[in-house]
Amino acid sequence: MSQRLAADAANEDAVQGQVEDDEAFLPEEQENRDDALQGGPGTTQEDEKEPTCTKIYYASRTHSQLAQVLHELEKLKLKLNIAVSNIQHVHQKLSSAKRSASVVEDHDDAAGDEEGTGARAVSLGSRKQLCIHERLREKASDLDEACRQMLGEKGKKRCPHLPTVEEETKMLDLRDQILAVPKDIEDLFLTGQAADTCPYFGARRAIPQAQLVLLPYNLLLQRTAREALGIDLTGQVVIIDEAHNLTSTLLSLSTTRLPLRTLINARHQLSIYLSRFRNRLSTMHALHLKRLMNLLDALVQYAEEWRDAQLKADKGNGAAGKARGPEVEVMTSAELLQRLGRKTEGVNLLEVEKYLRESKIARKISGYSVKTLEKAAGQDTVKLAKLARLASTTPPLHAVESFITALSASSDDGRVTLSIVDGQVEIKYQHLNPATYFQEVVDSARAVILAGGTMSPIDDVVHQLFSALPADRLSTFSCGHIIPPENLQTLVLKKGPRGGELQFKYQQRGDEGLIAELGQILLNFTNVVPGGMVVFVPSYAFLNTVTKQWQAGGLMEKLNAKKKVFSEPQQSNEVEAVLRDYSAQIQSSDDSTGGKKRGALLFAVVGAKLSEGLNFADDLARAVIIIGLPFANLGSPELRERMNYVNRLEQRRRAAAAPVSRPNGAKDAGTELYENMCMNAVNQSIGRAIRHRGDWAALILVDGRYASPRIRSKLPKWIEAGTTVADGFGQAMKELGRFYREKKAQTA
Repeated sequence: MSQRLAADAANEDAVQGQVEDDEAFLPEEQENRDDALQGGPGTTQEDEKEPTCTKIYYASRTHSQLAQVLHELEKLKLKLNIAVSNIQHVHQKLSSAKRSASVVEDHDDAAGDEEGTGARAVSLGSRKQLCIHERLREKASDLDEACRQMLGEKGKKRCPHLPTVEEETKMLDLRDQILAVPKDIEDLFLTGQAADTCPYFGARRAIPQAQLVLLPYNLLLQRTAREALGIDLTGQVVIIDEAHNLTSTLLSLSTTRLPLRTLINARHQLSIYLSRFRNRLSTMHALHLKRLMNLLDALVQYAEEWRDAQLKADKGNGAAGKARGPEVEVMTSAELLQRLGRKTEGVNLLEVEKYLRESKIARKISGYSVKTLEKAAGQDTVKLAKLARLASTTPPLHAVESFITALSASSDDGRVTLSIVDGQVEIKYQHLNPATYFQEVVDSARAVILAGGTMSPIDDVVHQLFSALPADRLSTFSCGHIIPPENLQTLVLKKGPRGGELQFKYQQRGDEGLIAELGQILLNFTNVVPGGMVVFVPSYAFLNTVTKQWQAGGLMEKLNAKKKVFSEPQQSNEVEAVLRDYSAQIQSSDDSTGGKKRGALLFAVVGAKLSEGLNFADDLARAVIIIGLPFANLGSPELRERMNYVNRLEQRRRAAAAPVSRPNGAKDAGTELYENMCMNAVNQSIGRAIRHRGDWAALILVDGRYASPRIRSKLPKWIEAGTTVADGFGQAMKELGRFYREKKAQTA
């Protein structure tokens, strides 16, 4: 009897333990664990807010670009007379190889003489970049959610790197170390490791007293990210560097993809969750989750029916010998909901979006799904490997939540696209209006500065981001380059050595005669260009085409005899090695010895890895050659929708203003956007060369279309002013020869 009672008690304890474990996956009315740490561990919303100051939020595309800003800031030797409580000015000595190797070269001898002087700065990053809990980083499929779960734990289950209320001084000490000396994201991580205190929350604690906050685009431009970090832009100054990326970044941040496979997995997870917790959910939660299930059912059904219709149409076209269609369909969000049928008639997207956002139910369901899979896997290595692959992807319901959030936006601000991608249906919401989310930044901040070295053409940025802003609140400033005019030779080449017209339009890029002409042009250039020669082509496909033809015809061998040839790799992890070898080849070349190799030639792709963020200074680029105009694919439904959108925007603007006739030859807003996208990419590639006051180089635009005043007007003014349109190839070679002879004489 006693054994049976003991067994019953053990079973009851096990059941009770299971119930308690499952409690963590039930939806909560409020979940603000991150907010509870905004003022420090253990604080509440009733606690007094920490004193703050006016600050500059400085955003750029990458952390490496933000690190460069900090290194320049250190050179200024600023000494501030502003006293701030609790700042101890402790200078943490870091063993970062990065600093010891490269930063020392960039600093003046006098820089850094005084510790604890300068602007109080903090770099912000994600948990993925700053989490120092090694086991959590290795195991967690969703690091953000895993961290939030640990915030609510007690005892040994709590994160050991997050100080308790009693250890608040540890967090304050880390905050003071962060503010004492400017630190980039890598230094911040190392400082947190050395202090055994979480640098993610340490950086958040430093925001109120910081004067300069450095952060990547997404943390500034997404409202959810700003709220999570406790960023309030009211009355502050915002600087966005590399701002030519701003419009495309805003659009990409609000564009979401939802493959059918992900949609089916999300529905499956929700079904399992409901079967387990249905009887324990409140009426309100049960109702919302039922509506969510109805929406998922309808989306899956519609996507499958659309796929089947496409396959049937393809079969019919194949039998009839007709060309295959694009397999893309575009609609508004309102049209999509209409097509989903009766199942969604009672579904209010705004209510669903609000419920998902406030209840954080997607996290709960994803967490329960992972736990169920882990339990089922046991010690099975195959199942564990599958679980590891799943852990590296975005949880399905998170993707659904992002899609529903996007759908709930204004119908005119976006389009839903259904397409076949790698044989699978993908539903995508493409945002068309970049001003939607940027307007929040503009309205809150005291001032917003968009800065960039090459922002031409800028008209699209102004029209799309500041259309609602009164003209007297918008100022633009553009200055010339620091170099004297004689340090730049800009040529437009309309004809090749054989007199052939040069127009590298998409339809002509496979023309063997045109490719042969281009090869002869480059071969001639290698005879006069010293050092490095960087050639930008419109696409990887074109680069592969010309390389194959030149290798077959022997021209590549001739180019290699003049300058060693390198090509931009398509794999990111190979770029550094190519750049290192290219630089080494140029440094080892010595024209005066009469050696065969006179520098190097690097083929790169406009808009790819080498066209932005890299500096080809001095001998690394004594000539930059742009082949053709890299126009985007006009057949893209997404591009056509965006062009249509800016046309509608322009029509509304004209309707609201006094009637103005369009000048003869003027393009509509959509075509203007199309051209500007192309020239923005060209200008970024051009900007890789001439990096300081004494630098010099030639810029050669190889395509007759660059001779058009309309196209040339979209070049930076300091380039356009000195551009020579060569009548023939002979004149171009004469101008180049003169330019390089003069430079050689000056440096002799």
